[in-house]
Amino acid sequence: MAASLLRSQDLKHSINTRQLTMIGIGGVIGAGLFVGSGSVIASAGPGVVFVYLFVGLIVILVMRMLAELATASPETGSFSTYASRELGSWAGLAVGWLYSFHWCITVAFEAIAGAAIAAQIVPGVPTWLYALAFMLVLTGVNLAAVTSFARFEFWFSMVKVAAIVLFIVIGLVAAFGLLPHFASPGAANLLGRGGLFPHGATPVLLATLTVFFSYFGTELVTIAAGEAKDPTTAVRQSMRSVALRIIIFYVGSILVVVTLMPWNAAEVTKSPYAAVLNVLGIPGAQTVMNLVVLTAVLSCLNSGIYSSSRMLFSLSRRGEGPKSLGRTGRSGVPVASVLAASSAGFLAVIANYFLPTGTVFTFLITSSGSVAVVVYLTISLTHIVSRRHKTPEEVRALKVRMWGHPHLSYLVVAVLAVIVGGMALSPASRTPLALTALVTAIAVTAGLLHQKARKTATVPALVMAQPEPLEATEAAPSE
Repeated sequence: MAASLLRSQDLKHSINTRQLTMIGIGGVIGAGLFVGSGSVIASAGPGVVFVYLFVGLIVILVMRMLAELATASPETGSFSTYASRELGSWAGLAVGWLYSFHWCITVAFEAIAGAAIAAQIVPGVPTWLYALAFMLVLTGVNLAAVTSFARFEFWFSMVKVAAIVLFIVIGLVAAFGLLPHFASPGAANLLGRGGLFPHGATPVLLATLTVFFSYFGTELVTIAAGEAKDPTTAVRQSMRSVALRIIIFYVGSILVVVTLMPWNAAEVTKSPYAAVLNVLGIPGAQTVMNLVVLTAVLSCLNSGIYSSSRMLFSLSRRGEGPKSLGRTGRSGVPVASVLAASSAGFLAVIANYFLPTGTVFTFLITSSGSVAVVVYLTISLTHIVSRRHKTPEEVRALKVRMWGHPHLSYLVVAVLAVIVGGMALSPASRTPLALTALVTAIAVTAGLLHQKARKTATVPALVMAQPEPLEATEAAPSE
């Protein structure tokens, strides 16, 4: 407990339960749902609903494991801190830096994506200028105070949740033939155009990686818990409802899309949600969806700066990163960590000034690779080891417990390993997998070297701390 307080003593515990819960809800609805789902539907077919459901179930189980760890010990470093404690410093360092790397790339990705969307809404302004404006504003928000981040993310999440719920309601009304001037297609779009998986198994495997990327961000609530007023209650409430949110927001909305629209329609590939609203005759559908997608992108950008900066802060406080990243300003914000987390976004702005938007966009997507799978594997292994270290009494005292442990825990690890193996066999996914493997190998090597250096430095310190023996020449006390 003392070590936990020491690691976060300079952070302000200012996020209230309502804000943290909404951050958790909004964290599920990422920009990938609106931006990336069109290409996934086009490649996998209408059966992509089952891909979202399957991956969603795996994510639900992983988040249940993380919830058990987080409610027992809320930490800003979340799974990275737990990995250091259960697997060794090398593991915490490796997964912490990998996670920060992923979010730095995501920040850059979202800055460019947001700029492209803003240029569609208000053309005539260079995309790099939009990207610069977004980066400056949201970096400033994260530098001001943690409450600034929480307020922005709360309202971003409100817009996303309202939009997706309204979309599902309108879609269900149309699917049941209750919407005027629209004839429900029934199951024709699901089964009548080549079946559920018209292109076979390979596109389904590739879609799995994209869907994993879409779900990534659910863990944000456990990182923000380190600055919450009542972290245990908020994390427990948010993580317990993650299954319901995934099924409703992702599986529900994708099912609406593939039911109402042909999976191979060009409009679906470009913008599936706008395509559905256009077919249903909703006025200004494209503009409305552009605004919603822009909100989701800015939300992801805001969350990316926050989560990456807090992970860097935690790594620094544990001695697994530069000391400068662990210092905070008067407002309790780790200024150097926020600036480091934002740096990739500003580099993307510079690259976007000299290169076409598509070039930067594609490079950043490929660079993000499959880090999400590595993080989920680490969480699962950390949880399994954590349970081994606990007595039956300690397990019974847990506020949240993983379902069906150890069987479901091992099942998740096996499924994630199979996904990684499948990606290695598919030519289209080898590049992101190879890049992730390279970055992971570098991070693990750095972690092992750091752990070895720390142990080497500890041994002399322990020797110096031992009391010196009496000198042989010292006179014996008189009887």
